[in-house]
Amino acid sequence: MWTRQHKKRNTGALIVPAIAAVFLSYFGFHAFNGEYGIYSKYRLEERVASLESNLEAVKTQRIRLERRVQLLHDGTLEKDMLDEHARRALNLGLPDEVVIMRPLPVD
Repeated sequence: MWTRQHKKRNTGALIVPAIAAVFLSYFGFHAFNGEYGIYSKYRLEERVASLESNLEAVKTQRIRLERRVQLLHDGTLEKDMLDEHARRALNLGLPDEVVIMRPLPVD
């Protein structure tokens, strides 16, 4: 009768846990650093906050410009505003006028 003697190895018992550890580390890394990961959420929240502050600045500028444009509409056309825009666009003034150039206010 023939008997086989097998040497017992421990490597077979470590293959499944090693593969599981590799998969878990891969998915864990991408859960933190991936496109939809935890750190991406924080970066997105910071970007939202900065864009909201930028939106407020643009809204105030738009309201200011809409008020100035409202003065140029038909029916409410102010001659002073029209005269101011024409002189500024053409860079002209009358010979007996003194022109004082001021910088535009920055909001």
